[in-house]
Amino acid sequence: MTGDAVVVDVQIAQLPIRAGARLIDLAIQVGLALGAVFLLTLLWSDLGLDDSILQAITILFLVLLLVGYPLIFESLTLGRTPGKMALGLRVVSDDGSPQRFRQAMFRALAGTVEIFALSGAPAVICSLAHPRGKRLGDLFAGTVVITERGPRQDGPPPMMHPRLAGWAATLELSQLTEEPAAMARQYLARWHQLNPVAQYEMGQRIAAQVAAVVSPPPPPGVPPHAYLAAVLAERRRRESVRLERARQATAPTSHSEPAVSYQPPPAYQPVYQQPVPPPPTTPGGFAPPV
Repeated sequence: MTGDAVVVDVQIAQLPIRAGARLIDLAIQVGLALGAVFLLTLLWSDLGLDDSILQAITILFLVLLLVGYPLIFESLTLGRTPGKMALGLRVVSDDGSPQRFRQAMFRALAGTVEIFALSGAPAVICSLAHPRGKRLGDLFAGTVVITERGPRQDGPPPMMHPRLAGWAATLELSQLTEEPAAMARQYLARWHQLNPVAQYEMGQRIAAQVAAVVSPPPPPGVPPHAYLAAVLAERRRRESVRLERARQATAPTSHSEPAVSYQPPPAYQPVYQQPVPPPPTTPGGFAPPV
C-alpha cells in the first residue's frame, strides 16, 4: 500500500457529499435564472428593448451564471461555493496549497461542458474511475476537493511518548488549524497499514506541514509519527483544560475547589545522536501510534 492510499478511500467516500454540494449550487443557479427571466421579461415589455439587445443580455447572463458563479465564489473564498460552504468542502491544489484564479477558471469552463452541456455524465464517470474522485475539471486544473469538517476517525486518540511531554508543554499551537491536524490524525490512524517507506515519506511530508506552524521544533531523532502524536496529544490536552476552565467558570460557586496548577514533566532527553535515515524502522524507545 502506498502513502496515497490513506486518502483514496476518503476521497471516494466524499462523492455523495460533493453531489449534495453540487445540488445546492444548482438550486441557487436555477433560482438566479428564474429571477433573470422575470427581469428580462420586464425589460422587454416595459422598456421596449430591441430583440438583439435582449439576446445579448441573455447570453451575457448565461455566461455569468454558468462560468462566473463558480469562478467568482471559488476565487473570493479560496475554493468554496455556497454548496461547498454548506457541506464543509473546499477546492485546493494537488500540493495542498490554496486554489489559484487560473485553476478556478479551468474548473468553471470544464464544468460548463461536463456538468451542464453533457448532464454531468462525464463528471460522474471520471469521479468514479479516478482513485482520488476527481472530475475532468479537477484533472485539467490540477485541483482536488477536500473535506474540511468531516467526521473524525474512530478509535483511540494518538498517545504521546512520555519523554516528549516536557517539550510538548512548551509548544506554540495557536497557528495549527484543523486541516493539517486532520491530516495528521488520518496518517496516525492508518500508520500500521503502511509499508516502512510510505510510513516515513508520508510522515515526513505531514510533519513538515505541521512544523511550519508549530514551534519549537522537535528534539533531534524524533520520528515523524512520534512528533505528530505528541503535537495532537498536547493540542487535545489544552482543549480539555480550556473546556474544564470554562465549565468551572459557569458552574455554581457554592463551594470553592483548590486550584490545580499544571507541572510539566522533566525536559526531554534525546536518546539519538544522529537523525534516523529513511526509510526508518521504529526508533528505539518510541512506540508506534495507537
